[in-house]
Amino acid sequence: MKTIYVTLIALLGLASCTALNSTTYIKPNNSFVLGNNEHGGFSVNLQNASNTNLSIHQAPINGGKHSTQNVKPNQRASVKVDKNTAVVITNASNDTAAVNLKVTGDLGLSMGYKKQ
Repeated sequence: MKTIYVTLIALLGLASCTALNSTTYIKPNNSFVLGNNEHGGFSVNLQNASNTNLSIHQAPINGGKHSTQNVKPNQRASVKVDKNTAVVITNASNDTAAVNLKVTGDLGLSMGYKKQ
């Protein structure tokens, strides 16, 4: 019986390592860029936890921009991202924004900020 509990706890521990959960703050007129490096596919589920609108788009690392979404306060969005493509979350307001992120899939992603 102890073996079953130990195995179950180990499996739950492994399952919890397959996602990245974060509350990310984005300064006014800045963007948060996730995955601007070579990587496999990943998914992002997010909630706009601020009082300002956010814009999300995908940007392949070899150039371009596509799949723009606008996310209102308290609204949720899901993005499935191809390999070697970044997700850019833009805060074009004059207030700091917060976004709750859950990232699954390839977690070997670069993370950084970019001034608008």
